[in-house]
Amino acid sequence: MHTFTVFAFLFCYGMADHDWWKKSIIYQIYPRSFQDSNGDGTGDLQGIESRLDYIKELGVGAVWLSPIYKSPMKDFGYDIEDFKDIAPVFGTMEDFRSLSRAMKQRDIKLLLDFIPNHSSDQHEWFKKSLMKQEPYTDYYVWADAKGVDDDGKPMPPNNWKAVFGGSAWEWKEERQQFYLHQFLKQQPDLNYRNPKILQKCDNILQDVLQFWLDQGVDGFRVDASPHLFEDEQLRDEPLKEEGKDDGSADDDDYGKLDHIYTYNLPQVLNVLREFRILLDHNSVNQTKIMIVETYLPVDKVMDYYGNKTRSIAHFPFNFELITSISHNITAAKVYNIIQTWMEHMPQDAWANWMVGNHDKSRVATRFGPELVDAMNMITMLLPGTPVVYNGEEMGMEDTDISWRDTKDSAGINAGPTKYKLFSRDPERTPMQWNSGKNAGFSTANQTWLPVNPNYVSLNAEAQLAAEWSHIKVFKLLVAARKAEAVMMGKLDIQVLKNNLLVFTRVKEGHPGYMVVVNFSNKTETVDLTKMAHVPDISTVYVFSITYAHQFSVRSRISNKDVTMPGIGGLVLMFVPQLSDYKVPIPL
Repeated sequence: MHTFTVFAFLFCYGMADHDWWKKSIIYQIYPRSFQDSNGDGTGDLQGIESRLDYIKELGVGAVWLSPIYKSPMKDFGYDIEDFKDIAPVFGTMEDFRSLSRAMKQRDIKLLLDFIPNHSSDQHEWFKKSLMKQEPYTDYYVWADAKGVDDDGKPMPPNNWKAVFGGSAWEWKEERQQFYLHQFLKQQPDLNYRNPKILQKCDNILQDVLQFWLDQGVDGFRVDASPHLFEDEQLRDEPLKEEGKDDGSADDDDYGKLDHIYTYNLPQVLNVLREFRILLDHNSVNQTKIMIVETYLPVDKVMDYYGNKTRSIAHFPFNFELITSISHNITAAKVYNIIQTWMEHMPQDAWANWMVGNHDKSRVATRFGPELVDAMNMITMLLPGTPVVYNGEEMGMEDTDISWRDTKDSAGINAGPTKYKLFSRDPERTPMQWNSGKNAGFSTANQTWLPVNPNYVSLNAEAQLAAEWSHIKVFKLLVAARKAEAVMMGKLDIQVLKNNLLVFTRVKEGHPGYMVVVNFSNKTETVDLTKMAHVPDISTVYVFSITYAHQFSVRSRISNKDVTMPGIGGLVLMFVPQLSDYKVPIPL
């Protein structure tokens, strides 16, 4: 038996404090897989523009695009050859400007990925650095060999490993030195300890970030931010403590080491602070936001918010609902994640919630399709900004990708026996628009990744036409986020009967909202009036599609004995009994 404390989080922001990025849903688009406009089997910018009405109809207020820069595509755009140009596979700069204009016409904000840790080895900076052409000589992290092995081959400076496997060092005969790459060998790390590269980064801020801001971009997601600095002495990293290894890595893999010398060094925050200053300077008429990617324990993630006198990110991504629960999801686990994040946030910081992205298995595959709607209920109605990966609104599932069809470098580097443990292809397959050829994604005979065979029944067109569907639930949740209680109200959260997660959002003078999620397979009957401010009667607002025979929208139900079928969620509206509050309700 678990004992749970009722947590009451009070939000006293005025409406003037609710900037667009707090009110909006951020919708992540993986451009290669969203919509192909020219029949080459790969998604592109014109394809995205052609689907903007769908995005607007969902109620999305901001779109974040995964990388679209000119690139050899060894890591599908995270290896940048030119920071100020578009990859031909996605289109042209004019296509981008057209997309930007079309989004502004629909009042949809545009966010781009920004990748400051590394470039492509095809970038002119690296080519000149390789040849020791000043001032580029030390723009990247170069180091001498620590000796030669028995075969006379140069030995790397230390034991550092790349995220995608193998040594993080690559030997270059032309220079007779190794260079550092924390990802692929085609992604050399920039040297942030070199004052010249810091000066160059100022140019990146002024030239690259400003360039895209001038094209109409409203903010950036900073990729792999904790990787920016490495130990100046190039010390070996220790093995992970016993018991912390997940067992999936071999002796040559990244997961075997404790990355105390290559990840989350204190200097990282100083560089990110400079990024934020530039964005703030461009926020005279409208806020330009910075979101950072960092996979760290919650207490360390909070450093990336900064503080009142030294702001850094508007928010660091909250990956806890992705990384802390890979299977066997329970009410207790979700409760603890929400409680931990809310308790650790700095004063006046803003939360965010996400359950999927382009690097992690889809919600319907991780937790089961029955929980798709329930997880959207949680992320949409908690305090903070929801970040939604394209396709999650309709419950898309991972696609089984063969070794022959594997494209992701992380999977390819793992080899044919282990590729499924590391490949991110399954969650990156094409968007499922309709039941036509290639799910309406492309007219090509072959798409860059195979379309999931379930597209015939699982697609946007079918769900928009259905009486009840994941997309229709999603749209109602988007509408609910505009309510005063959801945007500005207090959060009370409990676990009832061990299996039910229940939380309420209430603001005086406005209807309250209550989310009830059953994570167990068995039917539970619950007395929701145990929530201090909940009255005897509620109105059904929305429910999981699996509950369609149990509830109906706008029907009234007794809160004293709500029957929740196994695995699913329910959102209720009610008139709060404010006399039960022990804390003031924000005005």
